[in-house]
Amino acid sequence: MDTSQYIGIFIDESTEHLDTLYEQLLELEKNPTEKQYIEEIFRAAHTLKGMSATMGFEDLAKLTHKLENIFDGIRYDRLTVYTEMMDFLFTTVDALNEMVEDVSNGGDGTKDVTEMMAQLDKLEKGERLSDESSGTTNVVNAEVVEDTNIQLDEFQLTILQESKDKGFHNYELYVRLREDCLLKGARVFMIFEILEKSGEIIYSNPPANELEEENFDLEFRVIFVSKEVATELEDKLKKVSEVDEIMITNFTIEQLEAGAKEKQISVEKEEQPKAEKQSGKPKQQNKQAPAKTIRVNIDRLDVLMNLFEELVIDRGRLEQISLDLKNNELQETVERMSRVSSDLQNIILTMRMVPIDTVFNRFPRMIRQLARDLNKEVSIEIIGAETELDRTVIDEIGDPLVHLIRNAIDHGIEMPEERERKGKDREGKITLKAYHSGNHVFVEIVDNGAGINKQKVLQKALEKGVVSPQEAESLTDQQIYELILASGFSTNEEISDVSGRGVGLDVVKTTIESLGGAISIDAEEGIGSVFTIQLPLTLSIISVLLVEVGKEKYAIPLSSIIETAILKKSDIYDAHHNKVIDFRGNVIPLTFLENVFQVPNEEQEESDYVSIVIIRKGNKLTGLVVDTFIGQQEVVLKSLGDYLTSVYAISGATILGNGEVALIIDSNALVK
Repeated sequence: MDTSQYIGIFIDESTEHLDTLYEQLLELEKNPTEKQYIEEIFRAAHTLKGMSATMGFEDLAKLTHKLENIFDGIRYDRLTVYTEMMDFLFTTVDALNEMVEDVSNGGDGTKDVTEMMAQLDKLEKGERLSDESSGTTNVVNAEVVEDTNIQLDEFQLTILQESKDKGFHNYELYVRLREDCLLKGARVFMIFEILEKSGEIIYSNPPANELEEENFDLEFRVIFVSKEVATELEDKLKKVSEVDEIMITNFTIEQLEAGAKEKQISVEKEEQPKAEKQSGKPKQQNKQAPAKTIRVNIDRLDVLMNLFEELVIDRGRLEQISLDLKNNELQETVERMSRVSSDLQNIILTMRMVPIDTVFNRFPRMIRQLARDLNKEVSIEIIGAETELDRTVIDEIGDPLVHLIRNAIDHGIEMPEERERKGKDREGKITLKAYHSGNHVFVEIVDNGAGINKQKVLQKALEKGVVSPQEAESLTDQQIYELILASGFSTNEEISDVSGRGVGLDVVKTTIESLGGAISIDAEEGIGSVFTIQLPLTLSIISVLLVEVGKEKYAIPLSSIIETAILKKSDIYDAHHNKVIDFRGNVIPLTFLENVFQVPNEEQEESDYVSIVIIRKGNKLTGLVVDTFIGQQEVVLKSLGDYLTSVYAISGATILGNGEVALIIDSNALVK
């Protein structure tokens, strides 16, 4: 069968299942007995195994089959979860992820999994990975969780106690038949015959008569006594055909009593809610219809977006023509077309929106591993993962966030012993928060670590020549914190695998500003730090204020504008060789666009007033001096091309309705 046409679907769905495996493994590590997480992992592994086998990726299918078996053992209480097991399961999922990535890059998804399969075999058989001296291969150690469904009467308990006193072994046998087993009753008979020759059967679940009548699924348990060791019994039982799995564990009455106590406690806890539920009115559940979705290649959405951008340009041209001709019917038609195209624009932009969860979901496992490497204890809280961003922004924001989180763990979160001395919890906490505000999305990385030492940062900045001694005297706290974003800046004395080379945060700043965003830092020494990233919702169609400087038109993004003002020239003052104004109690520097862009001087009538656009970057404000305000408009952001990549304070261009080209101003570059 030719499966090449299904590769795209396989990669998409495999990635989703791997994300599920990572997420649920992290949850399982916190709550090792929570059945919900175990079931989710089992289902994801089972589905991934079937898909891989169908597509012919044998190594993928082998590993996922082993994962499936292990979690089948965990969910039926044959295996317990412990630290070394979790570490290796994460490693296994990492290997699966590499194989899927290889397939997505045109490879065949093969990998040498021999060693990994051997380790997974050990886990499946109940052996501890850290116990290399274990002589028995298939006997589960005494830490296997007891089955609380086993109910023995006094006679059976007496037999088990007496047999133990006389030197017999009490065993619990778990048997799972193959899914393609045809005569289940016959296999049960053969197993029982071997057990009765080697000892005495005390109990079976399901009961013996139901097993003989094949009234069971594929698995059953037996408690029996024997003088033979477990390995000898296992060798005999393995000779029975169509048996998928056999596991023998030591069984003690203490296990049964402990299990019964746990069950009694859980039943008592459930009694009260049940009584309340019965006494109250039946709760009506609103069943929601399942969402109907379809996968669309992002390239097709890009083409659709490009076509619509052309439509926006033509729409602006039509609006201009209708105004010039002053034809009522034409104006009505153009207005209607503008409304419809605006709705269409919103739908297209919404289609391109992706939850930031697609970026956030990689961080819990990264934080877990990095914390272990640095011998720190770190937890993560994610808020607002459903917040949506344009796919273009999502693709670019991942690496900056990785740098910031690694920085927070390495520089921010202290060692557990140091945190205890400070009166903090041993475990540090990192909070990832995303939320909408206006036409922007804000992402915050908050840690409750050591904060930022202002004096140390300032001293390092002076040593590196990032600021002069004169500039250092006038810096605010936030400006001092933001010095760590300078290129080559690092407060680490030693270079490690994580940090110390002075690269990372300057890359973060550059990447975020290239997206039309901004980053700000706030901190309190000994309390923690907050890194706030401001990002535009979309990068293609933006709302701007059109202004005129001389005979040239410029577009200033509305997202960075605080307000516009017309002031008297007498309200402009000189301060430190700069022109400034007093704006609502704040001294704001002015930037004259005709000087920045060297606009040719046209002879104009002298006016006593100036037009100013107040823009913001973080907490900093600047006033842009222009000649005329034209008005607000939605425009298509076009690149200037490969030859004009480093034009100062210009982020792109747009075509106006009358066919003229207006340059789009990079507000961040002009804020002083």
